[in-house]
Amino acid sequence: MCAAAALRPIEPLPLPSGLSLSPRLKLLLTFFRADLTVRPLDEWQLKSALLAFLRDPPLSLPILPDSDLSVRRLPDLQKRRREEPIASGVLHVRDLSFLRPRKGDGEAEGMTPEQEEAKYFEWRSSLVKKLEGIELNLEGVKFRMTVEIPPSDDFRAMKKSWEDFYSSELLNSRNPVRKIAKRPDTIIVRGVPSRWFAETRVSSKPSTLVTHTIFSALGKIRTLNIANDDELEAKEDVANKELISGLNCKVWVQFESYDDFQDAMKALCGRSLEKEGSRLKVDYDVTWDREGFFRIAQYEPARSNTGDKDASATVHGRKKHYSSRIESDHRKRFRD
Repeated sequence: MCAAAALRPIEPLPLPSGLSLSPRLKLLLTFFRADLTVRPLDEWQLKSALLAFLRDPPLSLPILPDSDLSVRRLPDLQKRRREEPIASGVLHVRDLSFLRPRKGDGEAEGMTPEQEEAKYFEWRSSLVKKLEGIELNLEGVKFRMTVEIPPSDDFRAMKKSWEDFYSSELLNSRNPVRKIAKRPDTIIVRGVPSRWFAETRVSSKPSTLVTHTIFSALGKIRTLNIANDDELEAKEDVANKELISGLNCKVWVQFESYDDFQDAMKALCGRSLEKEGSRLKVDYDVTWDREGFFRIAQYEPARSNTGDKDASATVHGRKKHYSSRIESDHRKRFRD
């Protein structure tokens, strides 16, 4: 059985090439003004007050470094309406060891993975409810905070989304004979460092072989595709004009079975990608393929060798600087 199938919610998952998936909770914070004041926002003061609230009872988060909370003031505060947000933030809770069963506790030691998962989701829901709508008073100025779990971190909501999607497709089919129940089989991971999927001392671009080896730890792969994550870099380029293209990559992974797809998606949700010897913790974005990437690519017309000076292809309106794929008839190369 694949390691991802038996993975517990707060258990790390080691991957090939020195990588690992580390569990953590990520919350998106949004701040609004809760009074009629127009005083300027002090980001450092807001962050300090929120950290103090998180570390003190009743929340009492055990280990919460300052770096795990970021607060950023939104631009053009004078032009914003009073009901619009004035700041955003991201909270990471990376130390989840307090949720693990303790030795000597007979009831805890006998917990099944399903019970541990239920305990984790119960704690997460409780934390979100306690944080939702709180007011922070900073020297007489009040701010209201809302909390949201990122879509790529909520496996249950994501599973419901693909079940609803394929159910609606089944109901909307005009031909009753062709009404065949479908399920997704392809995940999309974006925002991961290209160099972590590259062959060491060979190239800085992600390697098909290395990428296949890494994702094979999550299940049996039918085919995969790698491309530059130009859309993510375009967004980051607003804040950093000197961003080098090709730092991040986007990976499509098609699994042979629905069970492997589901186990891989569950393992990727709510975790950060880490590499041995690096302090970087990558919060990638993961979702499932609605558009049928490999089905569309299969029927794309072959490009002519003459008059084609640009080596990049366009798929779904997105330009790919390089693309690699492993088809099912070459799987023997990667068997253990």
